[in-house]
Amino acid sequence: MPSCSSKFPLGGQMGSEESHRLHIFFFPFLAPGHMIPMIDMAKMFAVRGCKSTLVATPHDEPTFLKSIAKPKDLGLDMDVVTVTLPLKEVGLPEDCDSLSKVTTMEMRMQFMRAVMMLDRQLELLIERLAPDCLIADLFYPWTTEIAAKCGIPRLVFHGTSAFAMAGAECVRLYEPHKKVSSDSEPFVIPNFPGEITLSRMQLPDFVREETELTKFNNVVRESDKTCFGVVMNSFYELEPAYADHYRTFLGRRSWFVGPFMLCNKEIEDKAHGGNQASIDQHECLEWLDSKQPNSVIYICFGSMASFNAAQLHEIAVGLEASGQQFIWVVKKDPNVEEGREEWLPDGYESRIRNKGLIIRNWAPQVLILNHEATGGFVTHCGWNSILEAVTAGVPMVTWPVAAEQFYNEKLVTRVLKAGVDIGVKQWVLFSGDSVKSDRVEEAVKRVLVGEEAEEMRRRAKALAEMARGAVEEGGSSWSDLGALIEELKQHKLAPNKKI
Repeated sequence: MPSCSSKFPLGGQMGSEESHRLHIFFFPFLAPGHMIPMIDMAKMFAVRGCKSTLVATPHDEPTFLKSIAKPKDLGLDMDVVTVTLPLKEVGLPEDCDSLSKVTTMEMRMQFMRAVMMLDRQLELLIERLAPDCLIADLFYPWTTEIAAKCGIPRLVFHGTSAFAMAGAECVRLYEPHKKVSSDSEPFVIPNFPGEITLSRMQLPDFVREETELTKFNNVVRESDKTCFGVVMNSFYELEPAYADHYRTFLGRRSWFVGPFMLCNKEIEDKAHGGNQASIDQHECLEWLDSKQPNSVIYICFGSMASFNAAQLHEIAVGLEASGQQFIWVVKKDPNVEEGREEWLPDGYESRIRNKGLIIRNWAPQVLILNHEATGGFVTHCGWNSILEAVTAGVPMVTWPVAAEQFYNEKLVTRVLKAGVDIGVKQWVLFSGDSVKSDRVEEAVKRVLVGEEAEEMRRRAKALAEMARGAVEEGGSSWSDLGALIEELKQHKLAPNKKI
């Protein structure tokens, strides 16, 4: 395979200090849940003396630049470069420049085709800027080949737990879902710690039957096997049995260096992760300041899930019936006029004026979770949200929708015992399985009130302490990151060494 152009400029040699200093490219997938942790990871590497360059689209570049402005002011070496999605070439409108704007499976496949066409732009950037390593999202399996062609290591970022990745791999290897008599019959995941059960309905559709995504996942898995290793946004103490299982039984080289978000020491950084909040953070915090400790439930389902009006109505009724105070983030339907949402029961907002706060679109989630008034979190079990709850010491009500979220639910409820499940039975992309109001009411009460809630809260607070300890100097994540940086430095000094 031909190589990229020389890593060092012609006619010049790097000084001793510069020759040992790593330059890392970070290439996140184009969705908020993938970009936010990758930006935080880039900050972590920069704190440890690396130069961090983030690859963005022109649409996301302003957000990326805003996210790294404070670290740059503090002297960290961070930058942003751009690649442009060929949307017209795949038949998508120009405003479909993020996965969160893709609404159908057909559009999703078109979007993925556009993403695959970024290969030449990325290769040219690597040739021009000569990074020492590429950390790329799992949805870019083709970057392993480009990195090898350019003579640099590629690390993959999956953005989920070792529990979910190892569990999914054991299901793939042993196919327990093919040995049960019905979609709802539970099976134990074979050769996996903890006697964890799932049903066929809780598996992704591309696992239950052969689809285009099945083929794509096979490509991702083969790419993982040949890349340098996996960077995990997790910490060893959170899931030790599953970190060991992933590394030893499944043989994956991996470094547990999270939670990445703990690099954001300043309140402004916590508030401004991702999109601009649709409520003033001070207004939100003032509302929480008026509440008693552990008295508020926070409800948010991430950037991808989109519940229909009937489901939103059930949530509204269940929250009111619970009698508990709440902050509820609802994705705003652009086709509905403000104040005309048909899913809201008559007179709802006036009745809950002092007990509930409904936020449309985007909220300062980390600030809300870290407020002492917040006592529970109803979550779709996306890994970023789970880590945010873990680092804040907040117990969870688990409501998985799709992706690997049913695995993450089992980690929270069965292993960590830091939450209760709401009883979702089926994996449904984007829209989720339906849940009635009485289950919402019951789960909210369980996580906020009584001895069970107190015990979950104690476990959650202990996990938060472990998370902080992991990223502090001498902690497990600090040490793993140091070991990874040292290994990458050794590779830089011996570039012909096998990747």
